[in-house]
Amino acid sequence: MDAPLSHPDQLLFHAAGQREGPHLAPVEGTDLQPALMAPYRDLTRLRHDFPLVLLDDPGDDGFAIPLATVVSRLAAELAPRGLEGERLRRHLLRLERDIRTAVLEGAEGTLSGLWLDAATNLSQHRGEADEAVSRVLVQAADSLKLDGLLVACDDHLPSRLLTQAWRHAQLAKAREFHRLTDALMRQLSDILRAAWVHSQAGQAPQALRAAVGGLHDQVFDFEAMSRLVARRAPADELPAARRRRIEWALGVLSSQDFWPAVGAASALPEGFVFRECAAAIQAWRERLGAVVELVKALAIAELEVAGRYVEAEHDAVFARFDEASLGAADLALLPDYLVCIPPDRNDAPENRALLDMLSSGMPVKVLVQVSDLLEEASIGTGHFAFGVRAARLATTAMGLGGMFVLQAASSALPALQARVARGMACRQPALFTVFAGSPQPAAGLSRYLTAAAALESRAFPVFVYDAAAGANWAARFSLEGNRNPEDDWTLEPFEYADEALQRVVEPVRFTYADFALTDRRHAAHFAVVPREQWHAGMLPVADWLALDEAAAAQRVPYLLAVDGNDRLHRVLVDARMMRATRACLLLWHRLQEHGGIHDSHAERALAEERARQAAVAASATAAPATQPAAPSAGAEAAASAAEAEPAVAHTSDEAWIETIRCPSCNECQLINPRMFAYNDNKQAFIKDIKAGSYRELVEAAESCQVAIIHPGKPRDPNEPGLEELLERAKPFL
Repeated sequence: MDAPLSHPDQLLFHAAGQREGPHLAPVEGTDLQPALMAPYRDLTRLRHDFPLVLLDDPGDDGFAIPLATVVSRLAAELAPRGLEGERLRRHLLRLERDIRTAVLEGAEGTLSGLWLDAATNLSQHRGEADEAVSRVLVQAADSLKLDGLLVACDDHLPSRLLTQAWRHAQLAKAREFHRLTDALMRQLSDILRAAWVHSQAGQAPQALRAAVGGLHDQVFDFEAMSRLVARRAPADELPAARRRRIEWALGVLSSQDFWPAVGAASALPEGFVFRECAAAIQAWRERLGAVVELVKALAIAELEVAGRYVEAEHDAVFARFDEASLGAADLALLPDYLVCIPPDRNDAPENRALLDMLSSGMPVKVLVQVSDLLEEASIGTGHFAFGVRAARLATTAMGLGGMFVLQAASSALPALQARVARGMACRQPALFTVFAGSPQPAAGLSRYLTAAAALESRAFPVFVYDAAAGANWAARFSLEGNRNPEDDWTLEPFEYADEALQRVVEPVRFTYADFALTDRRHAAHFAVVPREQWHAGMLPVADWLALDEAAAAQRVPYLLAVDGNDRLHRVLVDARMMRATRACLLLWHRLQEHGGIHDSHAERALAEERARQAAVAASATAAPATQPAAPSAGAEAAASAAEAEPAVAHTSDEAWIETIRCPSCNECQLINPRMFAYNDNKQAFIKDIKAGSYRELVEAAESCQVAIIHPGKPRDPNEPGLEELLERAKPFL
């Protein structure tokens, strides 16, 4: 076998990321992209979920619908059977493509507006012969039963789509609030009106005349009538305390400014949408007194209307009614706060309180837009202000419990519309973390494609955690939306022509490294190998990861990539990118377990049960063995003493971990699971110092949340970059 040992330049690049010699070419400046993505270069010719129509009015289609769905429905409705119908369908599809192209090129507007523009341009570009077609397409616009802003899958999509979902949720809440409060106010007014009618004031001559009306004004003697009916009428039928309560409740309900009045120009509440957490928290605190008053007024109104208000019981309760008395059902009647954090403000000081805000129970829905999934692990870089990295934020929030969490790439949002709507309508706080595509994609790739690549590669898988969906993980957690969720990587058939121009089809797995190749910021982790330097010691990334350490040392990992001329290339991947790929896989395995896939607890229990059944079967056929004598108490004590770990004094030259202080964050194992392991208490220790490099020790020390990893001095004096690593290791020695 032609092993990598005969290609030292490839081994050097894989180990240290250094490209030397004439046989490796950089990825920078090329139009290479993962081979599986080659068929999707021209999105304008592919019918997919974008652009989206953000619907103005709520309906059966929710808050958004793909343009392709709108056109398909229109074609089914308008196009007759036969050739004439087929001609109309073709023109509708052409119109759809023109609109999609315009939106991808930056055009903005509503569906109806861009439809008319595209129909007009179609006849202008194709001559007078198509004027009739243009007229038909313009007339078809009248058949559109919906309208709204058309949006592409760009960096603005997450905030636009989530804001639209929030609007629809608030409109539904506004209708429910007005239905409740209008009924209560009407009934409270009826109580006051009935009491007035039976009072002396309500039975005075003028009041009786007004009640009867002007038609019979000359028929009755209202003075005499008043003397008869008001003889025993009380001055006020309502006790003074009850009247004050009812009038106070009516005043609060009628003057509330959380929801606009029915029929107002704007049906949505103002001042509830923010771009930072600090401003939302401040607004919440400033309104908290008014919230308490409104909820208190609603509770009193409901009791008064039902005739169940008991002063001896309820006066004391409402006298102490404050913010601590508010529950989720109370807050569900009021507008939710929406915070859409821009991707360039994730590490801003004003967003540090995100997790505290979510765990506090504040009625808030938060969008965190992620722009980089390959972050550095060293202290001070690559961290959100929230205290966790981008790809971990949703899983961290999920651990807090009591909320709704959705993680998704922006390409998957149309398919997740029902889940998004559920999160916006839920009573709990909600967090939406969305990856909107790489800001510096490879040539020819759009944000939509890089977002889809993040989903397909497990770099940013879809998952939903809904604390209100049930009492266990099976009900609360879902991996729906991921292809092949039971597998490590998604698998696609890849078809190409070999050197003999013969058709070849082989299965190709799409990995985290493939996704990283779509982002030119990470091009330094890859090197192009010319075809004459290909050899049997090169393995696809997914296959290389499946090898043990000894076997992997005899191979180099590669990806298949395609250039703009559809030529196939092999691209080497360096060790650092492979560590990131392995870490991505470990995180995916953790999510699989949450979703009940390859559950280690269930698999262990199954293995133990099989072993028990095998032992029972074996004992049934074998002679009973002699039972060993029980050890004495002294022997047990001696064994315990022998097993106890002796206290060891460590030097600054030695690599070690303060195991007793380990919080089980798993950061070190994500860097190198062969070097670091957990003991029975789920606390880390150095399992095999020889299984990794000094660089990995330093990176583990930097990523440790409690700084308990001490890298010591390097074992290999020839390891690349030692001068820099020793400087970084100083704070941890």
